[in-house]
This record gives sequence, structure tokens and C-alpha cells, in this order.
Amino acid sequence: MKVEPIKTKAIVVGGNLLEILDKSIANLKDNSVVAITSKIVSICEGSVVEIGKSDKDLLIKNQADYYLPKKNKYNFYLSIKNNILIPSAGIDESNGNGYYILWPKNPQDSANKIRSYLTKKFKIKNLGVIIVDSKTTPLRWGVTGVSVSYSGFNALNNYIGSKDIFGKKFEVEKVNVADALAAAAVLVMGEGNEQTPIAIIEETPFVNFKNKNPSVEELKELAITIEDDLYGQILKSVKWKKGGENE
Repeated sequence: MKVEPIKTKAIVVGGNLLEILDKSIANLKDNSVVAITSKIVSICEGSVVEIGKSDKDLLIKNQADYYLPKKNKYNFYLSIKNNILIPSAGIDESNGNGYYILWPKNPQDSANKIRSYLTKKFKIKNLGVIIVDSKTTPLRWGVTGVSVSYSGFNALNNYIGSKDIFGKKFEVEKVNVADALAAAAVLVMGEGNEQTPIAIIEETPFVNFKNKNPSVEELKELAITIEDDLYGQILKSVKWKKGGENE
């Protein structure tokens, strides 16, 4: 697998994402994946709030689907948003130039539109798009990448029913392709002042491309309920508060 970070200009509120992609991506091959940070999608779409004009705690509570009161020395909320366990509903202010950066309003719609635009521009058939963010992992220092949304490929490679090298059938094994690609992309993009919020991923024989947007059923397949989750007993042992605009 080859992952190439793409340098861009400093992206500020009011920028046009498609124009940024035009200026930043000179060429795209068939069967490649374009990863884009959720932050620049949000900045260009205006999914931001000026610091000082809103209380961050209230903002997090409103943006999260569920959250826990902050009880850690780092002043983060633990939250669930779009079926992803992530700190503070994904709200960030680094590289925000005076703004709190929220997640895109509809990240799936954004990924679909970007894929449609790039396939037409470069006259290619198979192209994956992932909108990515960084997240923490319980009991581990450091952030890795997660796919906020994806388009143009199967997010999961399903091994259930197939056999291992000794003939034993897999019963639960699935590979999360979308998050694995996001982790690779976020790693090369960096977290500081690298100014590389786009990455192009090539040479991915494990990616099953599809020349269409994911269906509702396919999107549901990527999410697991708390009841079925291996970590469900932990997630259910705390009293989550429901977030939302009326919080």
C-alpha cells in the first residue's frame, strides 16, 4: 500500500473544498482512495463556531448523540456521535484559527459528492473517498484514524464462513477496511502544522471498489449495537446523557 500526503494552502472559513481539491490533486488513478480530514470539510462547509461566542461544554452536549460528564484531568468529554466513540463529539480547535471545528453536518453526503466530482473530473471508474478524523483508543496513548464516512468501496471484508489455514471456519471475523485506511491516512497527514489534510492511497488489493455510493443497508452493516458489541457491558455500565439541540 502506498499513502501519499498532499500539501495544501492554509484552509480558512469560506474556502471552497472542490477548488482546494482541484489545486491540490494533479492526478488520480483508477482504484485509488482519497482521504480528506473532516476538519477541512467542516471549515469549507461552515460547520464551525467562533471561540468566545458559544460555551464549549454546551456545544459538545448539543453535538453529541450521547455523552458522559467529564471526569478526567484532560477536560475532555467521552461521547458517542454517529455510532463512533470519540472525545468531545469530535469538536476540535487546533488549526481552527479562532474557531471550534465541528464535524461536517452530513459527512456521508459530503463523501458521496466528493467521489462523484473526482470520478468525473479524472474520468475514472473506481475511486474510494473517506472523510477521516483522529480518535483515542482506551488504555493506549496516542491517536489513530477513524472513518467518519466513506464512499466507493466495501467498508468491510467479511471472513465469516470462510476457513483459516487449518480448515477452521471463521464465525465473527470481519476486517474494517474503512477505518484501516483512515488510520494509515491520518498517520501520514500528521496532527500538527504539516498542512497535509489530504492523502491519496494506492496499491490496495484488499479494497473492493464499487462504482456507487454505499446504500443505507451497507452503512448499517458497519455499525454495531451496544447490545452486540464486545465492549457492551462496559458501555452499558455508565449512565449516558442524551445530547441534542434541545439539551
